[in-house]
Amino acid sequence: MHQKKICLIGNNLSNGGADKIHAILSNYFFSQGIEVHNVILIDCVTYQFSGDLLNLGTIKNGGLILSNFNKFLKLRRFLKANKFDFIIDFRMRNNQIKEFILSKFVFNSPFIPTIHSYKTEWYFPKNLFLASKIFSKAYGIVTVSKEIELKVNQMYKYINVKTIYNPLEIEKIEQLSLEKNELDFQYIIAVGRMVFDNNKQFDKLIQAYSKSKLPSKNIKLLLLGNGPQRESLEQLALAKKQQDNVVFLGFQNNPFKYYKNAKFSVLTSKNEGLPNTITEALACGIPVVSFDCKSGPSELIEDRKNGILVENQNFDKLILAFNEMIENNELYDFCKSNAKESVNRFSVDKIGKQWLDYLNIN
Repeated sequence: MHQKKICLIGNNLSNGGADKIHAILSNYFFSQGIEVHNVILIDCVTYQFSGDLLNLGTIKNGGLILSNFNKFLKLRRFLKANKFDFIIDFRMRNNQIKEFILSKFVFNSPFIPTIHSYKTEWYFPKNLFLASKIFSKAYGIVTVSKEIELKVNQMYKYINVKTIYNPLEIEKIEQLSLEKNELDFQYIIAVGRMVFDNNKQFDKLIQAYSKSKLPSKNIKLLLLGNGPQRESLEQLALAKKQQDNVVFLGFQNNPFKYYKNAKFSVLTSKNEGLPNTITEALACGIPVVSFDCKSGPSELIEDRKNGILVENQNFDKLILAFNEMIENNELYDFCKSNAKESVNRFSVDKIGKQWLDYLNIN
């Protein structure tokens, strides 16, 4: 039996949730004796990965159009020379001409586009006819939540769609969560990039927190993450007289040591895919309070069992959930006791095995 060869294509191997999944799966496939090749379009690598790397981000010559054309040629030659069993694509794909060329002329093996957000327009052309044709040659489409799978079925009429959840490096997270955390106060935690699309809605989170009972009980709000919006968020905390209670720690390489000692984690996004922040918080043994936004939270949080699922975008109910988590000890202890166990189904071995089954590699 010949050794299977898989090519994983991503934007880069740093920062984003999809990039992290790319890296984790490269390690898993490699550990299973599969020959792994990684291709990235942007020259940025911070995650540990396995296999060879073709870094197209280093092609910078001749301006944007020419360097993009050179990337195309290099990728096409590379795929032709290697004859992969599968190509798995983790990129956002909203340039329809580029995607049309890739799917018709460059991808020469069974390929699998992966969809990591409920905002499917990041992955499909706006034109529904084109969208329904662009992946017609795909082996299948993999989504990270059932709600995204349903949307892709209904909106774009694809039938070969399968949900495979994001793998979670549970042992690694537990190990990192044991590192010493220098904070000597009680807090709740929220994690994410502070960017102008405001998907995470940290501004509204600060306002909700300031109206809750948490500040009067000396429970602070810890925000991990950076971005251009950070300064205005710091100004907002000042305006709400919460500058001592809202703590900005910036981006942290090890967020897990902060999750572990938090009372609970909170997610106030407009939309998600399958939020790693929820599974990572649960893996650190803390409950999560989250909006029931599209998509992911309702597939990760069992209401009042490992957290509280709040009616989507209802900030008044979010405030009530904050207060209940602090005042109802019985509920809090119950949710906390179920947190870790609730994410065992996302272990790298379990999710990796689902990928192997899907690719018929046994």
